[in-house]
Amino acid sequence: MTSVRPDSSGSTALRMQLGVRLRRLRQARGISRETAGWEIRGSESKISRMELGRVPFKERDVADLLTLYGVGERDRAALLGLARRASAPAWWRQFGEVVPPWFLSYLGLEEAASLIRTYEAQFVPDLLQTADYARAVLAREHPTAPTAEIERRIELRRSRQRVLTRQDPPQFWAVLDEAVLRRELGGRDVMRAQVRALLEAAELPNVQLQIVPFHPGSAAPAAFPFTILRFTEPELPDVVYVEQLTGAVYLDKPGDVDHYAVTMERACIEAEPPERTPVILGDKLLEIIR
Repeated sequence: MTSVRPDSSGSTALRMQLGVRLRRLRQARGISRETAGWEIRGSESKISRMELGRVPFKERDVADLLTLYGVGERDRAALLGLARRASAPAWWRQFGEVVPPWFLSYLGLEEAASLIRTYEAQFVPDLLQTADYARAVLAREHPTAPTAEIERRIELRRSRQRVLTRQDPPQFWAVLDEAVLRRELGGRDVMRAQVRALLEAAELPNVQLQIVPFHPGSAAPAAFPFTILRFTEPELPDVVYVEQLTGAVYLDKPGDVDHYAVTMERACIEAEPPERTPVILGDKLLEIIR
């Protein structure tokens, strides 16, 4: 389990990428973390946190490490540029008043992922929610929140959804338990619009949507939602994100990731194939209309 204490700016994935490259450079030179930490007026633990992408990078620290590691001018310029991009303020910083600290890393990972696989047993995934459906979900999750806060959270959720329709979007594979469709949130009109939105999303070339139907004696593949993120950069490991009531865990150890990947594969097998999704959603839409 990875304990994440993210800051409010920069890209988590870019920090991870830069950290991996700095670790490889250090190891190639046979330099200890203690020596590298002394070079930047820090400690061995600071180097460890930098190499894991857990802290923001100061350009001066990166420059001093590149000098210590004997990096040439061309590679040096590229890595310093990566450090500047990793430290640049992220677009979601404007939502700082409604984004909990433990969620900031996920926003960076979601933005950088090339493949997002998610399993949902309760609600429609955030990236596929309509504004009215999101309002109903958020009202349940934050019953005492003022209306203005709920609307800001909806705005953030809608901003996140642009990742699916941007140029070069990630592949998004969602598996929904049938309970998601049966749980009527916000009333029939809201659910009708949400099901139609799911039908439209399923037509996107980068979106795969599957439904796990109820069967007598069957159980859901998992009792809780989780997301697996994969990145184009080979040095970045897959990351599993599991959200809890007051926090989240980020898992990147191969054994942990493999366990969730197997669960995801089982969910895909137990679900109806993607080509059946429009039929299932169409039937649900007719049921709501009646």
